[in-house]
Amino acid sequence: MIGVVLAAVMVLLSACNVNMGEEPAKGTDTGSKTEAGVQKVVFWHAMGGATTKVVDQLVANFNESQDKVQVEAVYQGTYDDLLSKLKASMGTNEGPSVVQMYEIGSRFMIDSKLITPMQDFIDADQWDAAQLEPNISGYYTFENKLYSMPFNSSNPILYYNKDLFKDAGLDPENPPKTFEELTIAAETISKKGKAVGANFAIYGWFMEQLFASQGAEYVNHGNGRDDLATESLVNTEPGVKVLTWWKNLIDSKAANNLGRKTDDSKKAFSAGQVAMILDSTAALKGLVDSAEGKFEVGTGFLPKPAGSAEGGVIVGGASLWMMNSRPDTEQEAAWEFIKFLTSPSQQAYWHINTGYFPITMKAYEEDSVKENLEKFPQFQTAIDQLHQTKLVKATQGAVMGVFPEARQIVEGAIEEVLNNKKSPQQALDDAAKEITAKIQDYNRTVK
Repeated sequence: MIGVVLAAVMVLLSACNVNMGEEPAKGTDTGSKTEAGVQKVVFWHAMGGATTKVVDQLVANFNESQDKVQVEAVYQGTYDDLLSKLKASMGTNEGPSVVQMYEIGSRFMIDSKLITPMQDFIDADQWDAAQLEPNISGYYTFENKLYSMPFNSSNPILYYNKDLFKDAGLDPENPPKTFEELTIAAETISKKGKAVGANFAIYGWFMEQLFASQGAEYVNHGNGRDDLATESLVNTEPGVKVLTWWKNLIDSKAANNLGRKTDDSKKAFSAGQVAMILDSTAALKGLVDSAEGKFEVGTGFLPKPAGSAEGGVIVGGASLWMMNSRPDTEQEAAWEFIKFLTSPSQQAYWHINTGYFPITMKAYEEDSVKENLEKFPQFQTAIDQLHQTKLVKATQGAVMGVFPEARQIVEGAIEEVLNNKKSPQQALDDAAKEITAKIQDYNRTVK
């Protein structure tokens, strides 16, 4: 049977230059076809707004590059909407061939047992995974196996208004690197009265990143990578340090609280009302464009407490997962699409038009990427921060089956502290207890 399927795949994808190994991914039937025997692949994603057009163009590029596979991209709303729709499709024939899933859904995707690990295709095709950025692919690697292909990848950086720094007598070329330095800069700028020193959106991702910047793990059992996590560590010293610092900034009027929406934080920054914010590297182009003619945008590494352990940042964003409910030929066709997306030219296009990192290192050699970096030199900060991050369990990223819920719980705890309802330790103790209970309930369903 395997030989028959492999022969069919070779004929079907001959125009794509497939270098197959001996064992293709397992499936059940011959799959859905479009006219003239062309294999159809359905790709579900959550890239909204202007990014939808970029995804559609990548798909069009692939469809035009060969005549054996036809990919259909279907926007499914937010990441949470996408996850809900995927869960609803499980056990039916209505699901996708390939699905984009945010990084915090990784544990669920693996535990669902409804995916074919990307490593299966890599090994069968003898595809060189070393071409991927190791600090990006590392997040999606478990027990030395790449389970999904990175797609949109980012990490947070510090954005600051160089003009406000200069006006306050601060060095505009030397952004704060530590919590302590950021506090001084924020207080100095706030006292000038032209803007508030800092604003951080109440976003659980920032707490996760500020743990990693201190070299600290977010859940037990090696951040959930040595074994299933059973306990949240959000209430340990690194978390208390973060919230205590954050609360002190608010109390001293060196920072303000604009709530959970990162868009509100970005709007305040672009309007010159706030001197420093944290946001994704993917926000860089938009922030630089919005500040044009008003002020110069600077970028810096994510700050951390002085003297803290060596750390770095965790890759955020999402990856592509292969659904094993689809037939062999459909999965192999989807693999051809995924390989196409990783090519340097397509990664260059993706990076330039979205601000996400190229996942393939050779993309940085493309002339278009070099020209874009000259236009937006601030992005070098993001590249340097990614490459200087040492890949250990803390920076590889935490995994747990209830991560979306855990992130919401942490955001609630931050709000309680900033709104004077609980102390940092109490709020995080309560959050850790609730998250731990949810983790353990989840674990009982997958064992």
